[in-house]
Amino acid sequence: MHSPRPTAIALRDISKCYKLGTIGRHTLVDETQYWWHRLRGRDPREHMAKVGQGAPPDAAKGDGDGLFWALKDVSFDIQQGEVVGVVGRNGAGKSTLLKLLARITEPTSGEAVIQGRVTSLLEVGTGFHPELTGRENVYMNGTIMGMKKREIAARFDEIVAFSEIGKFIDTPVKRYSSGMYVRLAFAVAAHLDSEILLLDEVLAVGDAAFQKKCLGTMNTASRSGRTILFVSHNLQAVRTLCPSCLLVEDGRVQGPMPTDEILHRYATLGQGGPCSWWRPSAPKAVAEAWLTQDGKLAANVSMSRPFEIGLRLTAAVASQPTHVGIEIANEQGYVIHHSADLFGDSTDGDWRRGHRLVSVPADALFAGRHRLSLQVWDAEHGLLERVMDVLDWQVVADRPVFATYPPSVWRGLTGPALLSWSHMASLEAPGRDTAGVAS
Repeated sequence: MHSPRPTAIALRDISKCYKLGTIGRHTLVDETQYWWHRLRGRDPREHMAKVGQGAPPDAAKGDGDGLFWALKDVSFDIQQGEVVGVVGRNGAGKSTLLKLLARITEPTSGEAVIQGRVTSLLEVGTGFHPELTGRENVYMNGTIMGMKKREIAARFDEIVAFSEIGKFIDTPVKRYSSGMYVRLAFAVAAHLDSEILLLDEVLAVGDAAFQKKCLGTMNTASRSGRTILFVSHNLQAVRTLCPSCLLVEDGRVQGPMPTDEILHRYATLGQGGPCSWWRPSAPKAVAEAWLTQDGKLAANVSMSRPFEIGLRLTAAVASQPTHVGIEIANEQGYVIHHSADLFGDSTDGDWRRGHRLVSVPADALFAGRHRLSLQVWDAEHGLLERVMDVLDWQVVADRPVFATYPPSVWRGLTGPALLSWSHMASLEAPGRDTAGVAS
């Protein structure tokens, strides 16, 4: 009989609250002045705004009571050696949870017990000093983790080889592209000694070969007994890597539960129903995305007719040569179609300027819920933006054949009418001989 594995992470009633409009204090003088005004019954934000400590002059106009609970009464246990996925919509609280476990921020209430050293890769560039070289940042990160110089040196060549940026290792990281940043950061996180590894969207930056290498390394790390928390919108990677998952929604956490169950719950969250139009509040590369059928916005599209996806880029990005790619996923999280403008009206994959319009033919998708993610990149900077789940629509099975054979009897990821069938009185293979006949 196997003895239970020790607990690596235990959270008990953890909550994290932010007060909207509160001004940060950066020096002892700021802190003293803040509490002095509070003791005198004054609004400290008025003083802080006047001295210009990170707040605009109208910072004190609100009522001061706005609270945002990033996490609410979160409790769960993760055993040593488990690989646990963390999924949820943007803004649900996933990154806050990892920052709390990495001790970057403290909980407002509750208790977190973490057994072992923690390595984290929370976002591109986290933990790196931009003025230091890649080599210096590797040693700095290892030292912060409590490793000795000789221990870091013993792993240094392996880290550089994995990152594949050897000729840039003595270049200040402020000159690195986002892809180079994440290559080195992941190499450091994966190869330095730690019992717990926290990864937030590590696969969002980097090419396909690097992503495959990351997945292989995480598999190896899990077999060696390291505990891994893996935040990702790439549900295929989560399904492949993680036997169990956490679902974060509005600051509350469900799980850990089996991955298939969590992904099913995630797919059926609803979030106000299908969405055929998206516009970010602070555009980076993509200013707007929409889905139309028959020239009208449509969150429910008929399977038997084509539809279009419009992608309007920001003015600065639209004027420069870029590539744009999209991914269409079904409600189980599988990416069932991945395309880019490499296959558009340019036959040689030229970098293109302007906005994009994508035509999806009739019968390409099966009936059911689908989501669109997109990314924009250029030759100089690499990835400019990657946005997940920007559109959410329902494909409706409207062909008469479904009255006889309902959609539930069909299996697969694409529409059953995507293929063309012909009926003939007689049919023979051209140039028939016995050489290619299967026995």
